[in-house]
Amino acid sequence: MRSKSHARASGGEAPLDVRIGALAERQHGVVARRQLLEMGVGAGAIQHRIATGRLHRIQRGVFAVGHPRLTVKGRWMAAVLTCGEGSALSHRSAAAHWGIAPYAGSLIDVTAPRARRGRRGSLAIHGARLDQTDRVTHDGIPVTTVARTLLDLAEIVDRRRLERAFETSERLRLFDLRQIEDVCTRARGRRGLRPVLALLPSLAPPPETRSELERRFLDFCRDHDLSTPTLNAMVDGFEVDALWRADKVAVELDSFEFHRTRAAFERDRAKDSALTAAGLRVVRLTSRRLDGEPTGVASLLRGLLASPGSRAG
Repeated sequence: MRSKSHARASGGEAPLDVRIGALAERQHGVVARRQLLEMGVGAGAIQHRIATGRLHRIQRGVFAVGHPRLTVKGRWMAAVLTCGEGSALSHRSAAAHWGIAPYAGSLIDVTAPRARRGRRGSLAIHGARLDQTDRVTHDGIPVTTVARTLLDLAEIVDRRRLERAFETSERLRLFDLRQIEDVCTRARGRRGLRPVLALLPSLAPPPETRSELERRFLDFCRDHDLSTPTLNAMVDGFEVDALWRADKVAVELDSFEFHRTRAAFERDRAKDSALTAAGLRVVRLTSRRLDGEPTGVASLLRGLLASPGSRAG
């Protein structure tokens, strides 16, 4: 007697393992047990595929197909699948998936309407109802919308990180004020509502930066009550990383990647000489110095910006 899978194949339908592989490919390498059952793979056949290494358990009721090595997106997809129908990647994980806020933590945030709130292994499960308009599919993964993600994020990060997420969503053209307002009208009682509403009126267009070090320097200035410099300003034919033109103070932000060669060293010195000749006080800062000597760096800059001599001429 021919197997059911052979009968299906002879009838023109792709072999079962081919269809399983195609589904896994669409889902970043993973499939759910319920999906296999719907495809006609019985419990015994699932166990056989586990025993022979064709399926590998990743989460409860979720398997990697072929091998257990998954990308971050594969782990995100597995987390959503294990939480059941209607679930979505959310909070920090959703923000990382949208690219609006980095997240290097090991927990995966999932909002699941039918699950109990709490931590389960590598999952941080948020048991909550998701309105149909709050859940979309992005790169094959069910995820909360950017608007809902920002509201969720407001409950677990500080104002600075929330503000950066808002700014990044604007820069990536993902921010939609109408959707934010709609989410807020349905967020009565949510802890994230107040910080979101407080932030909306004060949002200004995000400053244009070319590197993460420049962005961090802007945050550093804000954290230490220093006035905001102009980034990538031109002075006598030279581009300056950060400039307080009225105070005649320039900061050059040195990263190892772009300043490690002898030629770069010589160019930096020539540039410093030209800027000094133009009447600027030049300070060179590295990422390590910003992190390791924040108080000293802030004091140095504050002194230069407050110096009457810096405004001479």
